[in-house]
Amino acid sequence: MGNLPFPLQDGERVLGIRRKHWIFLWPTIVFYALVAIVPVLLLRWLLDTAGILDDINPVFWIVAGLWLIFWGIRLVLNWYRYHHDFWVITSQRLVDCRRRHPFDLTVSTADLVNVQDMSVHRNGVLATILDFGNIVCQTASADTHDFTLTGIPNPRETQILVDRERDRERMRVRGV
Repeated sequence: MGNLPFPLQDGERVLGIRRKHWIFLWPTIVFYALVAIVPVLLLRWLLDTAGILDDINPVFWIVAGLWLIFWGIRLVLNWYRYHHDFWVITSQRLVDCRRRHPFDLTVSTADLVNVQDMSVHRNGVLATILDFGNIVCQTASADTHDFTLTGIPNPRETQILVDRERDRERMRVRGV
């Protein structure tokens, strides 16, 4: 677990890492690929049908190349955001790690002993069929808003893990 973007505390161990469900990645990747490729192919066909592709072939490929590079960068950044947006459940806390691009990092934590209530929200047919949803953790801290794990697969399973570890951590802190 040396590649986590935060240090573990003394005695803390990682119990699970959760990422958003794949449905948050692949439809967007397919959409970006289609938006990148279809206009290039359509424009090439139209210019060829009109008989002017031979006259502007180098210009067409320069513009098409720039268009494809733009959408390729968007596709890579979408993949990057998906793989660098995750939640770590440890024996002492919940950690939300999020990177939108390589020069951005946001790490938010909530101690398990401060988690008061948790609820699972799964809304819609797709979320029910594919079993993904949100877990909202209300914390005791006045400075912190609800801690939300969004779009995670098997949210009930994750809720059970957090509940179990929260109770274990509370017993440890109380010295019972």
